[in-house]
Amino acid sequence: MRRPHLSLQPDPDSAPLRISQLETPAALVDLDRLSQNLDRMAEYGAIHGLSLRPHVKTHKSPRIAAEQMRLGAVGLTCATPRELEVMADVTSDLLLAYPLLGAPKLARVLSIPQKVRLTVAVDSMIAVDELAATARIMDRPVQVYVELDLGMHRVGVQSVDDAIALAMRIAEQPPLEFAGITFYPGHIREPVGQQEAKLARLRSDLHAALERMERARVRPRVVSGGSTPAAWRMHEIPGVTEVRPGTYVYNDRTTAEIGACSWDDCAFTVLATVVSTAVSGQAVIDAGCKALGREPVRGVAGEGFAALIDRPEVTVQRMSEEHGILDLTRTSWRPRVGDVVRLVPNHVCIVVHLNDTIHGVRGELVEATWPVSARGRGGAPAGVV
Repeated sequence: MRRPHLSLQPDPDSAPLRISQLETPAALVDLDRLSQNLDRMAEYGAIHGLSLRPHVKTHKSPRIAAEQMRLGAVGLTCATPRELEVMADVTSDLLLAYPLLGAPKLARVLSIPQKVRLTVAVDSMIAVDELAATARIMDRPVQVYVELDLGMHRVGVQSVDDAIALAMRIAEQPPLEFAGITFYPGHIREPVGQQEAKLARLRSDLHAALERMERARVRPRVVSGGSTPAAWRMHEIPGVTEVRPGTYVYNDRTTAEIGACSWDDCAFTVLATVVSTAVSGQAVIDAGCKALGREPVRGVAGEGFAALIDRPEVTVQRMSEEHGILDLTRTSWRPRVGDVVRLVPNHVCIVVHLNDTIHGVRGELVEATWPVSARGRGGAPAGVV
């Protein structure tokens, strides 16, 4: 049997519960599948010479982040000040991959411990100037990535000339330091076998950007790309030095549907109880949109909001806040009131954020529990683990 990693060992101070003893709905993580997912991405980065800077938005847990660092990650990627504050206890190298604006947020972010090498991504002169002013006041060195829009059309400068101008502006304003460029290929959500056209465009656009920046003598030390759906293809994009996947730790229904993982790689499930079978052709569970989120399957034609891990043809077709409706029309299985089921959500990151606690399971035993310490927006409490 596969041996768990050190930080994923059973909690030593409590006897294991059985899954059947948990109150539902509850968030479960299969510890063996989690370990395999962590190992696979660490090995991918090492084999292809890519620095791994995983995004913590999926797990929001120092326990998982510590394991990512132990397996060779160079640092961690965060989206919120809360995540930065919590993860500052895990690593001394953090990236905020989100536009940083506004005096309260700037002061909060730049107040994380000085031991942390802080990097911030920007795509506007206003963001650079506000960051520089606050960094000078707080005497805080900050590494800066310039974000390019290479297809996602969400954030990122729209031309290489704009990127060069931002990089030069950063270099003129110590204690800021231009460290590199970043992009998010989140627009690549097709099944893995159908991604080539968009990957070819990404290769071409990035190559042109790097050539133009080289001619302008604005050389990015780091070229950072993210996204689990395209993570396994980043070694095919010349120039990329760093990858920032997040979902891979747990995976979800969308990731499996597009072929970026197998169904057996889905480590995260929501445990729910069947509370009613009164209406023919369906069963009602105690997990609605407040337990499963309400995001459709992305990148492929799919129905429903979650699927049973052992019967993927059974999906949650409708939801209220606390009710999920299982569609039984494509299965001969007929649950009874009181039965428990495990569901793979469409988008795991959202669902993790809905939970205070995660239960690490192996077989039918709950071997570990940990808080989702970096959820929410408030300040991090002392002593989070």
